[in-house]
Amino acid sequence: MLRDKKAVIFDMDGSLVDSMWIWPEVDRIYMEKYHLTPPDTFHKDIEGRSYTETAQYFVDTFPAHGRTTEQVMDEWRDMTIQLYAEKVFPKPGALDFLKEMKRRGVLLGIATSNNREIAEAALNAQGLTKYFRSIRTSCEVSAGKPAPDVYLKVAEDLQVDPAHCLVFEDVPNGIRAGKNAGMEVCAVDDEFSRPDETEKKRLADYYIHDYYDIKNHTYLRCGRNVDEP
Repeated sequence: MLRDKKAVIFDMDGSLVDSMWIWPEVDRIYMEKYHLTPPDTFHKDIEGRSYTETAQYFVDTFPAHGRTTEQVMDEWRDMTIQLYAEKVFPKPGALDFLKEMKRRGVLLGIATSNNREIAEAALNAQGLTKYFRSIRTSCEVSAGKPAPDVYLKVAEDLQVDPAHCLVFEDVPNGIRAGKNAGMEVCAVDDEFSRPDETEKKRLADYYIHDYYDIKNHTYLRCGRNVDEP
């Protein structure tokens, strides 16, 4: 998996840290407050969108609730930033993996669809910021995932050719973004995207249940077990 890789780029939510549980609760509280009923396609509609794009989706889909994109984003930020700072932790084995990559001299980056203030709160609270040379959000590029823009921006920051980058992602549109950027992608198991496990394995180059799978050489490649360094 790591052969010829000069950089590793992580999606944050559900890939590097266990935080996906926050957003269904935020959605529930927000929709209840404004008496909104989500469409049946709601979760697929917002998958991979940037923080700004998701807020715009709410404004476009629920115009009657009378909020601007900026107001939606600010309200979400106020609802979540303390949760991210106090109740979000790295995925199993992730910290050891970061330390090993740093020891090897592999460059590390974050390419998140989340808000920068929230992302920095989560990373700072867990002492993770020091590992990353580049932290970018999809709001800082032209289009969110599955467009490759945020991954290409991080690769540009790191001055590493996309072909030498490995991406860790937990949702199909995120995997597509990494592949569209010309990078290899490892799908990460997460409770909230587990219904999409078959699709994730189909789209990705590798699959892990947690980061210990890399150390133990028990990750999947192309749907089969491998035991290579």
